Amino acid sequence: MGLFRRKESKIEKRVRTVQTPAGRRRRRRAFRRKAAATVFLALTGLLFLMPIVLTFTNSFMTPSEISANYGAIFATTEQGARMFVGETVNLKFIPDWVTFSQYITVLFKSPEYLLKFWNSVIYVVPIVVFQLFVAALASFGFARYKGRVKQLIFFLYIILMLMPYQVTLVPNYLVAGRLHILNTRWAIWLPGIFSPFAVYMLTKYMRRIPDSLYEAASIDGAGEWEIFTRICLPICRGGLMSIGILIFIDYWNMVEQPLVLLSDPELHPLSVFLSRINTGEISLAFAVAVIYMVLPMLMFLYGEEYLVEGIIYQGGVKE
Repeated sequence: MGLFRRKESKIEKRVRTVQTPAGRRRRRRAFRRKAAATVFLALTGLLFLMPIVLTFTNSFMTPSEISANYGAIFATTEQGARMFVGETVNLKFIPDWVTFSQYITVLFKSPEYLLKFWNSVIYVVPIVVFQLFVAALASFGFARYKGRVKQLIFFLYIILMLMPYQVTLVPNYLVAGRLHILNTRWAIWLPGIFSPFAVYMLTKYMRRIPDSLYEAASIDGAGEWEIFTRICLPICRGGLMSIGILIFIDYWNMVEQPLVLLSDPELHPLSVFLSRINTGEISLAFAVAVIYMVLPMLMFLYGEEYLVEGIIYQGGVKE
């Protein structure tokens, strides 16, 4: 009973402290801070979602309504140059008349859009799969073994990764010309598969794995391949998934590489079409953009937990 009374007296003392004028002021200040932070984050989220919502709702507008609202943005001069937009653009979120004509045209009447969509899939999926495969093997070597030569090679990887792709685009073009793969899918696949981004990220991830795990596996008689497949890869699953999503988004939106390395328009991905919108295709562009967003959004929703795990997971121990 005495212990119960002591606990009860502490609770009562805490309640009395909160009920004092100073305690009420602190509670009001804390509530105002939380309310302000909630409102700020909500407004920020709405600003980020606004382009997606605008694209989705505008895809159901009639072509005449879209031209009336956004035609000034895509207007050109007689020489074909873009005009300066000197009037206010009308951003509408609710269409006056809902129509599905754009989707019918894109999905059924004009197979070229679906062809470009599948071109994007054909380019991106092999790049993601084989870049992760090459990066996993190379990163295991960089993380597992030490040496000055490996440090020098890894330093060169970092320098190459820090360079913008526009800097390496000319060397890629010259190498593709020497290999006679210009205007073929290999001109996109090879630079993407051997990109240094995944190697750098995965090496940093694997270096956080404790050496004691490798030593315990070696004592049990496991070879290097078994250590790589049964210890390293399962631990790095979150990192592989998160890096794979980043690679997918990066190459899904590529524009410069196809424009420079592919001269045949039939080989261009859908991202190139979206970057070449003209006045007659504004209504179709919204529908194509919605279709183009579906796959990255599904990838993000499926891999969200892996993205979080890849960030908080540190070498087999969650922080």
